[in-house]
Amino acid sequence: MIRSGAAERPGHRFTTRHAQAIYPFTASVGLGGRGAFIGRDSGGGAFCFDPWVLYGDGTLDDPNAIVIGKLGQGKSALVKTFLWRMLLFGRRAFVLDVKREYGPLCRAAGVAPIALAPGAGVRVNPLASRPEEHAQVELLRAIAATAIGAPLTQSEGAALREALRIARLRRTEPTLPDITAVLFSPPAEIAERLRTTPERLAIDARRAALALQDLCEGPLRGMFDGPTSPGLDLDARLLVLDLHAVRDSPAVGILMACASAWMSALLARTAEHPSRDRLINVADESWKIIQHPGLGEWFQQNFKLARQFGVMNLVVLHKLADLHAAGDAGSRAARIAEGLIADASTRIVYHQDESQIELTRDLLGLSGTEARLLSTLSPGQALWRVGARSFAVQHYRSRLETRLSDTDAGMQLGVTGS
Repeated sequence: MIRSGAAERPGHRFTTRHAQAIYPFTASVGLGGRGAFIGRDSGGGAFCFDPWVLYGDGTLDDPNAIVIGKLGQGKSALVKTFLWRMLLFGRRAFVLDVKREYGPLCRAAGVAPIALAPGAGVRVNPLASRPEEHAQVELLRAIAATAIGAPLTQSEGAALREALRIARLRRTEPTLPDITAVLFSPPAEIAERLRTTPERLAIDARRAALALQDLCEGPLRGMFDGPTSPGLDLDARLLVLDLHAVRDSPAVGILMACASAWMSALLARTAEHPSRDRLINVADESWKIIQHPGLGEWFQQNFKLARQFGVMNLVVLHKLADLHAAGDAGSRAARIAEGLIADASTRIVYHQDESQIELTRDLLGLSGTEARLLSTLSPGQALWRVGARSFAVQHYRSRLETRLSDTDAGMQLGVTGS
């Protein structure tokens, strides 16, 4: 029988490796060393990220990502440096730039942004981006529904399909004005196929015809109303479409969708010829797309095809309320917004105000610990939710990358984001 206090337990030795279990964000050894260097996690280890590598390892269900952060916290710096580093790995990038802030990155990559503005002399024909008729029909219907501001009727949808078929027979590269002309004066063969008369069909399709006519001759005149301007390098490793001139226009959603048609073409070609030449598609202020009838469904469809096409869709937002406010609760736009969040296995969240914590926690499925962390993050720090794993990461930039990614020269944050 051992008397109490007669013997003591031997001392127990432990290191910081054991102590990591005390704090969940340091319990992991990160995501491995493959991929672009992002910064350091809270345990001091290097944090690297490549969605295609992680998808291949089974860590991610898809390569899509959402970056959330209010102004000045580092989300723009992260996106630009991530693109720059991934370009060095042989990746490609397609950016819809509504803020005109990717110029320095373009110059460093040896390319020029393509500025789209009414009367600027640069045209991009969305229908020419995908030669397949079915893909052109889907985009044409989405554009028409958005231009109308309401879902298409069955007659309008059928008329657009048949008008496109006629335009394809008449011209190698059909344009939106070609479609409009056919809708205003439908030939007898279309009416016969739809079991109606040309006069009746013209009346049924008039709403769609007027909407497309206004699109070609109204706010976006000279941008998508003809063949693509010659000399544009739409297959460059970094392709940036500058939409700043129309960022506050009601038609910006249509413009973003038309521009995104080129992204679809790049995805299709990538899928047909698989290689390491993966594509990163960056869409800033995506809520301007999904709030429009027709475009939201089209955008969501491309989002869901990420695995098939091997593309990383990177959605950038100030706060989830922007995406969630695209429609009332239970509306089609709100369901699309929630679907986009669900289809992004990587969620990167910078500092959030207390008023946004609850919504962010609910939509992203964060734990209480993760949610509480959001209000304590400093500029350049973010919560990375990668699949089922979480990391608190400090982003680092080189001097060159700081110059490429600063959006406000008056706010210098050292190695953190701006």
